[in-house]
Amino acid sequence: QAHVAESGGGSVQTGGSRRLVCTVFGVTSSDLCIGWFRQAPGKEREGVARINSDGSTTYADSVTGRFTISQDKANNTLYLQMNSLKAEDTAKYYCAAFYTGTWAARDRGQGTQVTVSS
Repeated sequence: QAHVAESGGGSVQTGGSRRLVCTVFGVTSSDLCIGWFRQAPGKEREGVARINSDGSTTYADSVTGRFTISQDKANNTLYLQMNSLKAEDTAKYYCAAFYTGTWAARDRGQGTQVTVSS
């Protein structure tokens, strides 16, 4: 089982930036990849960004061009840089180990809340 833990959430103004950080241990299988999803009250879970097993990245259309996912393998750390934040980005963000090529999470952290307001 992978162990993931997020941090970096908080309140930010519309148009601002925020960086989420996740420590990731135990994602060693090629059947898994790492990334982020979010959940807002009353909305469906949305896959946000992931790093695929071949090193490529996949983003939700809603965040493409604004969010960037990256990792520091040496330090078992995953990042989500969020720029040009909008009110609709308000959600709880989860770091997760996804089944490769999907947004289905096998393991996830406790989540970190991001609130965007004007």
